[in-house]
Amino acid sequence: MGTFSIQHREGIWNGTFSHFSAFGLKHGVSARLGGASNEPFTSLNLALHVGDDPDTVRINRQLYCRTLDIPAAALVTAEQIHSDSIHLVTAQDYGRGAINYQEAFPETDALITQVPGIPLMLFFADCVPVLIFDPVQRVIAVVHAGWKGTVALLARKTVLAMQSYCQTQPEDCLVGIAPSIGPCCYKVDTPVIERLKASFVHWESLLKKEETHWKLNLWEANRQQLREIGVKDENIINSQVCTACNSSLFFSYRKEQGKTGRLAAFIML
Repeated sequence: MGTFSIQHREGIWNGTFSHFSAFGLKHGVSARLGGASNEPFTSLNLALHVGDDPDTVRINRQLYCRTLDIPAAALVTAEQIHSDSIHLVTAQDYGRGAINYQEAFPETDALITQVPGIPLMLFFADCVPVLIFDPVQRVIAVVHAGWKGTVALLARKTVLAMQSYCQTQPEDCLVGIAPSIGPCCYKVDTPVIERLKASFVHWESLLKKEETHWKLNLWEANRQQLREIGVKDENIINSQVCTACNSSLFFSYRKEQGKTGRLAAFIML
């Protein structure tokens, strides 16, 4: 089993997974420190859609990308809507959403590519970032799995799309579950539980009953759906870092009552 670790360089923090790093794969999960944004987006907000000054966000993207030696102009991003929509990124998509939000892939919550040199990047503040790498066929993906994407089985559908488009075999996939809201903090209500029941046979194992509410384990829900299609348990690294518990380091939509920035998760061949 591999590990998740956080490094910092020139004031920029980045989290990485050891099994990706072993292949020399550029990837990461940003923190909120070291950027130029003001409250409530302090300070390394990397998303253009949250109300932050767009020029400041572009500066933040340049800071983050330069520190990690990835081309900011090549970023491919998406208009995330908590859907199960997946896009295959080609060389013609180079830079979609890197500068302007309007140019990002519309209504998309997972990106896949086999093209070297294109960083796939999505944005998060409690939702689960899932990074996927098939080292055999050289395919990568990034998934935005909030509760809606999780019960829609988006992580599983993304691996199956990699199989359909690129001949990926699930047992070859390496997966990283990045910092996101943990089972310690994620309170849910009956409508969420009903959706969970419809998607997971062992739904009760994903919930913890407390006096007035339930808490949902999104990390385990994503791990279970991947295991069910053949992704090996030993190939899945869960960071086990809760963004709500660590809101001084990461953006947390719940902890900050909806007005906050977004961290980024990216992966690049």
